Amino acid sequence: MAGKKKETTLQTSATNQEQWEEVLATKGLTVVDVYQHWCGPCRAVISLLRKINNELGDDLLHFATAEADSIDALEKYRGKCEPTFLFYGGGELVAVVRGANAPLLQRMIVDQLAKEKLVLEHGGQRQVVVDNDLAGDEKIEEQRAYYHHHSEDGESLIVPASKSYTVAIIKPDAVAHGKANEIIMKIQDAGFEILAQDERTLTEAQAREFYQHKGAEDCFEDLAQFMSSGPSHILVLSQLEDSCDAVQAWLRLIGPANNEEAKREKPDSLRAQYGTRTLFNAVHGSEDRDQAGRELAFFFPDFSTAPRAARDAEEERVERTLALIRPGVARENRDEIVAHINKSGFIVSLQREVMLTEEQAREFYAHCNEEDSFPALMQSMARGSVLALVLSREDAVQHWKNMLGPADLKRAKEEDPECLRARFCVDGDPLNQLHGSQSTEEASREISFFFPVQQTLAVIKPDAVDQHKDEILEEIHNRGFSIKQTEEKLLSREMAEGFYKQHRERPFFSQLVEFMCSGRSVLMVLEKENAVEEWRAAMGPTDPELAKAEFPDSLRARLASDVLRNSVHGSSSQTHAQDEIQFIFGEQMELTDTLGTSYADEDTNEATPDKRQQQYEGDAQESNRHGPTTEVKEESEL
Repeated sequence: MAGKKKETTLQTSATNQEQWEEVLATKGLTVVDVYQHWCGPCRAVISLLRKINNELGDDLLHFATAEADSIDALEKYRGKCEPTFLFYGGGELVAVVRGANAPLLQRMIVDQLAKEKLVLEHGGQRQVVVDNDLAGDEKIEEQRAYYHHHSEDGESLIVPASKSYTVAIIKPDAVAHGKANEIIMKIQDAGFEILAQDERTLTEAQAREFYQHKGAEDCFEDLAQFMSSGPSHILVLSQLEDSCDAVQAWLRLIGPANNEEAKREKPDSLRAQYGTRTLFNAVHGSEDRDQAGRELAFFFPDFSTAPRAARDAEEERVERTLALIRPGVARENRDEIVAHINKSGFIVSLQREVMLTEEQAREFYAHCNEEDSFPALMQSMARGSVLALVLSREDAVQHWKNMLGPADLKRAKEEDPECLRARFCVDGDPLNQLHGSQSTEEASREISFFFPVQQTLAVIKPDAVDQHKDEILEEIHNRGFSIKQTEEKLLSREMAEGFYKQHRERPFFSQLVEFMCSGRSVLMVLEKENAVEEWRAAMGPTDPELAKAEFPDSLRARLASDVLRNSVHGSSSQTHAQDEIQFIFGEQMELTDTLGTSYADEDTNEATPDKRQQQYEGDAQESNRHGPTTEVKEESEL
C-alpha cells in the first residue's frame, strides 16, 4: 500500500486515517501503540511484543503503531506523553493499557486474544470498553451500573454490577509444569471471565497466613512449604452469565480436593486432569462467598465490589493528614514510629526531614503563641530536624489523632498509656513529641506548609532519549508528577553554554556542552507537591556508581553510564528551578519555597533566547552569591 511504512514485520504502521481504518478491519485482536510524532512509538516494548508473537504464533494476533497527530479518530490522544496501548477486536475497543508495563501488557494480550477467539468461534458480544480518560460525560454515565476496580498494576477494569466473584489459584506444581496458560484457556472456555490476574511467589509467612484456617490439620506445614516453593497464578473470576454463582461454578470446575476422588467422580475436573495428589492438586478455590471476600482482600486489597456510586463515596472518605516527629525523638525512634504508622493502614505518601528556622516554627505554630507552653515548644523545635510525613487512609485525621492520644502528656500517660505520645515521650520534657492535624482543613494548610506544590525542570539527556525515554516518562507518571510543558529539541551551543554558564571555569565545561549538543534532549516542567526534592530523589546521585550503591532503584542507578552521561537532569533548588524554566521556556511562573516563601519573576518579558540567557545568567550569579550549598552544587553541575 502506497505510503505505508513498516520498520519491521512485527507492527503495521498507520500514519493517516485510511491506514487506521485498515488496521481496525483486521480480523482478530490488534494491539495498537498510539504515539505522538515528536516522541515516536514505544521502543521499550518491541522486544516483549516480538517474544509474545513468537511464543503464541497466532494468526489472529496483530500489532500496530498509530500516529495520533495525523489520524482524525485519535485526536483526543494528542499531547499525551504516556505510552498508551489500545486493544481492538472486530474494530471495537476492548481494553486499554497505559504505560510500558511489561507484565500487565503480556497478561492483557493473552487474556484478550482468548476472549476474541471465543467471540469468533462461538459468537456472542465483545465486552466493549470506553477509555475513561478521554470519554465524555454521556459515555461515563452509561457505565454507572458497573463496578470499578483498580488492579495492583494501576489499570482500571470495569465489570458488570450483577456479578459474583471468587479467587482462583493455579498452584506452584501446575505452574512449574508449564500448565498455567492451558488451565487459563480452560477457565475461559468454561465461561469464566478473568477480572484480575497476578503471578507471585508467596513467602512461607504469607502462605501460613492465607491458610491459617487449616492450621490444625496435619498437612498444614507441608502445605505452607509447598505454596511458597514457587510462583503461583492468582486470579479473580466471575461468570459471564450474570446470574451464576461464581464460587460454586468454580468449585464444580476444579473438582474434589483429593486427587483420586476427583479422578473417580469428576474425571473432567481440573484437579483430575492436572493434580497428582491431594497436596499437589494444581488449583485452589474459595469455599464460599465469605472466604472469597477474605481471599480477595488478601491478594487484591484495592479490588472494589461496590457500585460506582459507593466506590466514589468511599474514595471521598480517603483523607490526608500531616504527622510531625519532633526533634526530641526524631532520630532515635522514628523507624519504630513509622512502623506503627504502616501497621495501622496508613500510606506514607510524602516524607521529608527539615530543620525549621525560629521564624518558620513560629509561623507554623502561630495558633499556639498565646499558650503558656509556647516558649518551651519553640525551644523544643530548635533542637534539631523534624520528620514531616503525609499520611493517607480512610478518615486519616481521626485515626492519627486516636493513635497519638491526648496532647497533654500527663493526661496521655494516665488515660491512654499505650498511645504514641505516652510511649515516645522524652524524660524531663513536659511536651509531647508528635504532632497531628486537628481537622481536614488544618491538614490541608499544614501539608501545604511542608510540601507546597512546586514546579521543577527535568531534562532527559541525549544519552537516554533513544533508549530510555519511555521508561523515564513512565517513572515520572508513576511518581505522580504532572508534565506541565514539554519540548524535544537539539540544544544549540549557545543555549547549552548559557544553561551551564555558572560552570564556565570548571574543567569539564567544554565536555559537558559538547555532550548536551550531541543529540536531542527532552525538556519538561514537572509539577507536584515538593517537586524539586521528589524529582531529585527519583534521579538519585549524580555519580551512577554512588546511585547504584545507595539508591539502586533510582533512574541514574538503572540507566546512567557515567557522571557525564547520567541520563537525567533536575533543578537543585526552587530558585534554580525558577531560573532554568525561565531560561528554557521563557515563562513567568510563581514558586513557593519548601516552607512557604513566595518567589515570583519580576521580569515578565517572554523574549528571545538571548534575552532569556541574559536573565538566566544574572539570576544564576545572584543565586551563587547568596549561597547554593555544596550539597546542591554537585547536582547543578551536571
